[in-house]
Formats: sequence, structure tokens, C-alpha cells
Amino acid sequence: MNETSTVCVVGSINMDLTVSTSVIPNQGETVMGESFATYPGGKGANQAVAAARLGSDVKMVGALGDDVFGISLKEHLQQEGIDTSSTELFNEQSTGTATIILSNNDNRIIVAPGANQLVTPSYVEKHRAAIEESDIILLQMEIPIETISYVVTIAKEFKIPVILNPAPYQPLPAAILNQVDYMTPNALEAELFKQESIADDLLEKWITTKGELGSCLYVNGKEVHIPGYPVPVKDTTGAGDTFNGALATQLAQGISTKKAVSFANAAAALSVTEKGAQGGMPTLDEVQNFLKERLEEI
Repeated sequence: MNETSTVCVVGSINMDLTVSTSVIPNQGETVMGESFATYPGGKGANQAVAAARLGSDVKMVGALGDDVFGISLKEHLQQEGIDTSSTELFNEQSTGTATIILSNNDNRIIVAPGANQLVTPSYVEKHRAAIEESDIILLQMEIPIETISYVVTIAKEFKIPVILNPAPYQPLPAAILNQVDYMTPNALEAELFKQESIADDLLEKWITTKGELGSCLYVNGKEVHIPGYPVPVKDTTGAGDTFNGALATQLAQGISTKKAVSFANAAAALSVTEKGAQGGMPTLDEVQNFLKERLEEI
């Protein structure tokens, strides 16, 4: 097992604009919110931060606008210890944003991709060294689908495992489904994929996240449940991203899938105890202490 592993995240970087409300407005309705804040976000950046805090060397391949949000987000990633040499600022482009409505311990999200659309195959080719030098690749669906396909092709060429977090959901071509090593849909996304009549053998790649209920994976055609960790919830935004970042750190080090998923469940549980997608993302020591405490309680 490696002392440290390198995780390459190819994906989105956003500024999250978060409003809390006790009432979700209907069409044409205005309601009073309770609070507003901005937080660093984007599924790619979130997963990169999660992996970095858990001890991996992380390379981020992404794009930002040359605006206040973009400059701030790049500095933030650097402060988290992430290698941003493959993250560029683009003139006359807006940085991606996510508008998040928090209500009753759940969230609704609208993403405006902005500069994330510039993470194209040619952009990835320019920064392909970041992929080739990594132990595992982590992808999401907030960048163009052709880019995901291109990254998977590079990874296969160099025999680097790929985790694809298929969020937000969209149908995927067979070439991607067949070549990725791990798929990490949540329960809703998994159901949507099953409606597409996904081949049974592809289920062996699936790790389905189910919130505090934990996660499920398929072993020899049978679903295996890995328990979760119920905790007091402040904000579920970023829990799935924490899971994926944590999973990548473990798998990159050669940890077994079951143990990696259990570790990722614990990291995700800790993440929902604070506000913001990245606010509660734990360190390696915090996850290890959390697991040790739960073991002692048994």
C-alpha cells in the first residue's frame, strides 16, 4: 500500500450561492428566506478538497472565469493543498455557480456551468500529464460528456482506474459505461440508470449511496449493504462529493472496496454536520477518530 496516493479530479469548480428557507416557493411566489451565504463548491472541486483533506496528493483539472469568484476559488484550492497547475482562468468567462435552496434538512440545486464548459477534450489533452501521473481518476457530470469519454480513454491507455460519479444524471454511452471501473450513483440516479435497462454485468461496478442508510455494492450479482452512520444533520450539500473523494483516496491506496466504502460512509456522515459543501469535510484524523469511537461503542 502506498504511503501517499495521487488523485486526479477532472471536473467542475463553482461558487455555491446558498439560501435557507422554511418554505419552498411555488411558481410565481416570493417567500422570505432565513439566511444567505457563498461557499466554494462544484462537484469536481468538492471531491478534490475531500480527497486532499484525507491525505491524498490531488491534482485538479478544471476551468474558471477570470472574475472575483474564479480568483477566489483558485486561491482556495491552493490553500487546501491542491495542485492547480491544470486549472486555468479564462477572460470574458463567468465562473460556474450553483444556487442552492436549503429547506427541512434537504437541498435543491440549480447549476449554471459557466467556464466549466471549457473543460473540453482539447483542454484535457493540454493537461493530460496530470492524468497520466495519477493513481486514480475521479470524474463527475458537470463537464461536457465528450470530455468524460476522452479522459476515460486516456486512463485506459495508462491502466489507471476511473471512478465516475454520474451526477447530475444524464444517459451515458456504452463506451463510458463499459470502460469506467467504478460508478457511484445515489439511489435516485441508480433508479434512472436501471430504467435504461443497464446490463447486469455493469452493476458489479456500482456503488450506490443512500444517505444515512449507507451504501450498496454488487458482489457476484448480489447486493451487499455497507451500513451508514446516523448523525445530527445541518447541511447535506456535498455529502456525496465527500463520499467520492474519500472513496478515491482509499481505492488509490489499494484498500478493498468494502473497507473503502465503509470509510467513505463515515467521511460523508461527518460532512453533513456543518454548513456548506466543503465546510464539514473531515480530515483523515477526524474520520479515523470517528470510526474508533463507533467501534468502542459496539
